[in-house]
Amino acid sequence: MEKALEEIPWSLLDVSEDVREQVDLVHGQFKRAKEQVDSQDIQLYGDLMLAISQGKGSDFDLTLLRRLANELQLKTLAELEAEVHALQNLMEKHNPEVDGSLEQMLDLMKQMKKALLVGSTERVTALHEEPLSPSDTESICATMIPDDYLCPISLEIMNDPVIIATGQTYERANIQKWLEENRTCPKTSQVLAHTTLTPNFVLRSLINQWREANGLEISAVDSISGAAHNSSNSCSGDSTIDELIAKLSSRQIQDQRAATAELRLLAKNSAENRIRIAEAGAIPHLVALLTTHDVEVLENAITALLNVSIHDHIKGLVVQAGAIPHIVTALKYGSMKARENAAATLFSLSTVNEHKLTIGALGAIPPLVDLLKHGSPQGKKDAASALFNLLIYQGNKPRAVRAGVVKPIIALMSNSQAGMRDEAVSILALLSTHEEGRRAISRISLVPALMSIFHDGSPRTKENAAAILLALVFDNPQHLTTAGRLGIKKHLVDLVQSGTERAKRKASRLLEHLAMLQAE
Repeated sequence: MEKALEEIPWSLLDVSEDVREQVDLVHGQFKRAKEQVDSQDIQLYGDLMLAISQGKGSDFDLTLLRRLANELQLKTLAELEAEVHALQNLMEKHNPEVDGSLEQMLDLMKQMKKALLVGSTERVTALHEEPLSPSDTESICATMIPDDYLCPISLEIMNDPVIIATGQTYERANIQKWLEENRTCPKTSQVLAHTTLTPNFVLRSLINQWREANGLEISAVDSISGAAHNSSNSCSGDSTIDELIAKLSSRQIQDQRAATAELRLLAKNSAENRIRIAEAGAIPHLVALLTTHDVEVLENAITALLNVSIHDHIKGLVVQAGAIPHIVTALKYGSMKARENAAATLFSLSTVNEHKLTIGALGAIPPLVDLLKHGSPQGKKDAASALFNLLIYQGNKPRAVRAGVVKPIIALMSNSQAGMRDEAVSILALLSTHEEGRRAISRISLVPALMSIFHDGSPRTKENAAAILLALVFDNPQHLTTAGRLGIKKHLVDLVQSGTERAKRKASRLLEHLAMLQAE
């Protein structure tokens, strides 16, 4: 990689200085890199040796075989069959007596293939040496378990999945045993802020649906007893939520008001309630109420969706229920409170990358820009947060420019009383990476406002200000000439000496350009 990067013919490539700078940075990291053994490779080697040492004809450890399949990135039947075929081709070209490792690996791959075909602990007895018949293969393939349904500790299908403080899901019995001696997450190694186990009702429901579809026994574990069921913040049970959902469909507006208000509070109070509400099927009913003409019902419904969408697994359910177009409508025409919470809901949903494209394509950006211009202080903050997330996706940047985002953002950046200078500078930094964004910013006298950032902004804000100025300079060096007259050099020198690493790089490039301009 180092050699390839060193030989890039820059003179033949039409790339920006910013891209060149990033490539140079990576090249430098390759030069400084030292060869070392990856800890995952050590684990893989140990597992391979252990599996091979078990020998042909013995009962292989199912957990070990599944772990090996995961480590080798051979997670599907097709991938394993391709590997077996490749090994067989190699054995035809080599003498097995000379290179016995090929035969060992082929035998191991076949065992891994059988482990994958078994698909669940209920079918462990299917591990045997005889080849599987086509009918066996067809029936067993139907029960291949999705990775998300397996406990990361045991690699077995979960009956009682629970969520720990880091957001990871494990089988209750396995994580409880782990927590007897540890206070970290087994998967991420993060120290746990608490050891509360929250039932993952959504995942348990999906696993049971999968079990039923594949003719397996459905888990009857009662996870509620192990959860925060007795908490004062938790709802009294699924029956309560079912009753509330029934009221959502009532023709009586008072019933709708009461039910949406109660669900809004329940979803706000605990993660367990959010899961219960989603699992009970409330989301489509709440989405349907986004078309109501009743102000109170609309505010409660959209706030309830905001609260349940805090849970990462539920964001997708909200989008799949067709909520975004209705949220955009509420953002355009709702009360100020409804518009604020609509913007906050879009911010929550847009933390999932694939939703950024969907939200932008469904027309959310113009009303967010309008809220940024004319909203309440809280509305402006919610709109700015949502826009920042959406503008991470390159395709949304021209949409925002055409919606007129640049002027209100610069106004907020220049208004110290608004308390949104950092957010405004971050959004401008994103816009400056797109040609349309740079052109729109260039048409406004931005340099004086940037100078105030360099004077008393936070380290991260100064970094973004330097990035904006450098992006503008590539299109029009006059911006840097103006900044030079206003005393930018001192601030750039300070950044080079004490700024963040990114700020140091940007400031150094700006100083080089400034020196060239002054020499002309």
